[in-house]
Amino acid sequence: MIRDRGRIKWNSLMLPEHVTMLRKWAEEDTYEEEKQLDEQRLEMLDEVASVAMEFGKKVMVIHFVDHHHEEVIGKIHYFDAINKEFRIVDETDRVIRISTGRIDQIIILE
Repeated sequence: MIRDRGRIKWNSLMLPEHVTMLRKWAEEDTYEEEKQLDEQRLEMLDEVASVAMEFGKKVMVIHFVDHHHEEVIGKIHYFDAINKEFRIVDETDRVIRISTGRIDQIIILE
């Protein structure tokens, strides 16, 4: 990519509204796509989660939040079947609620 200082050179001639729109546009370029899981993948996630809950193992859950994937490390404390969400207790004893539709991957760490 050619680095010709494009925005830096013309920044003084732009309106503040244009600058904010360009910054927002540059931020939106870093957004990640949310993956749609198939039935086989959902069953595998369910199996891994049930094993981790049964034996109290530490897991890393990768889930989609605010256009980015985020990692949470902790133990699965409870699965709420009505709201379809996992409650995970992390190392600082904070309870994190993660919807099952947002989960991309569950990995057992221990």
